[in-house]
Amino acid sequence: MLDKRKMTRTINIGAAKIGGDNPVLVQSMLKSRLEDSCALLNEISQLESCGCEIIRIAIVDEGSLRILKNLIKQKAFSVPIVADIQFDYRFALEALRSGADCVRINPGNMPNKQGLEAVAIEAKSRNAAVRIGINSGSLEKKILKDFPGDFSGAIVESALETVRLFENLQFYNFKISAKASSVTDTISSYRQLSEKINYPLHVGITEAGPAFTGAIKSAVGIGILLSEGIGDTIRVSLTDDSSLEVKAAYTILSSLGLRSRGIDIVSCPSCSRTEVDLKNLVSDVEKIIFGLKAKLKVAVMGCIVNGPGEARDADLGIAFGRQKAAIFVKGAVIKRVDLPEVLEEFKKELDKLI
Repeated sequence: MLDKRKMTRTINIGAAKIGGDNPVLVQSMLKSRLEDSCALLNEISQLESCGCEIIRIAIVDEGSLRILKNLIKQKAFSVPIVADIQFDYRFALEALRSGADCVRINPGNMPNKQGLEAVAIEAKSRNAAVRIGINSGSLEKKILKDFPGDFSGAIVESALETVRLFENLQFYNFKISAKASSVTDTISSYRQLSEKINYPLHVGITEAGPAFTGAIKSAVGIGILLSEGIGDTIRVSLTDDSSLEVKAAYTILSSLGLRSRGIDIVSCPSCSRTEVDLKNLVSDVEKIIFGLKAKLKVAVMGCIVNGPGEARDADLGIAFGRQKAAIFVKGAVIKRVDLPEVLEEFKKELDKLI
C-alpha cells in the first residue's frame, strides 16, 4: 500500500503546476547536438509525442544560449523548458531573459552566493522557477569536510543552504533535486529533505547507466520514494534515447498506480511449456499498440496456464498454444484462432475496444 502523497508547496513552471495534489510530472533532457537543428527539433517532437511534460536543455556557452533563444522564439516547445546551468550564473540570467520557464542551477558548481541571489531575483521578477539541483559528485568542499563519509547529509545541507538563501529573498518558486549515483544515498537524501522542507522534489538517480541497468536502478530508487509519498517530478536518467527515459518513467508511475499513459502490456516470462516465439510475438503486439492513447491493459501469455486465468484483469489478451491461440477479454475466452491469424484477430478486437 502506498503512503499518502506528501502535500508540498505548489509552484509553477510555465503552465505546469508542480507539487501539492498535482500529478507527478515526467521530465527528460535533450541529447541531440544543439547545432543540429533538424535532430534537435525531431527530438523535441518525439519527447512531446511520448508524453514528456518538462524538457531540459544544457546551456554551456553563448552559442547554446542563442539556440535556446531561437527555439523559444520559434515556439518549438509546447511544454515548459528548463535551462540547465552548471557553472556560470550569468548564463542562468540570460536564459531567464530569453524566456526559459525555469533554470536548473547546481550550487556546488556555483560558489558565488551573489550569483545565486541574482538568479533568484531575476526568476522572481519574471515569475519563472528555479530548480536547486544538488549532485553528489559536485558538492561544496566545505560541506564535504563538515560531513565526512556522509554523502546524504552533505547533499541535504547543500540544498538547505540554498533554500535559506532563497527564502531570505522571499523567493519560493523553486523545487529541489538531491541526486546521487548510489541508490541508497539518493533515498536517504530525499527522505531527510522531505522531513525538513515542504518544497516540491524532483526525484531521480543520477548517472543511472545504460538502458537495462539504469532502468532497474531508477525503478528501485524512484519507486521506493514514490511509494513513500515523496516526489513531484521524476526523470529516469539513461545512457540511451530520451524518449526511452519517458517510457521508463511512465512504467514506474503506472506500476504504482500513480499515472497511466496509453496501453499497458503484461506478458509472461515464458518457460518450457511455451510452444511459440513469445519474445518476438510480444514485440509484434508492442508495435500494434505503439502510440495508442487508450487506457487499456493487454496481456500476451505463452501458454494456457498463464492466461487467461492469471491475466483475467486484462482488457484484452492472447494465450498461445502449439497450433492455436485463445483471445480473451476480461478473463473470458471469446475465440480460438490459428497461429498465423492471431495478430490480425487481436487487432480486430483491439479496434472494438478503442
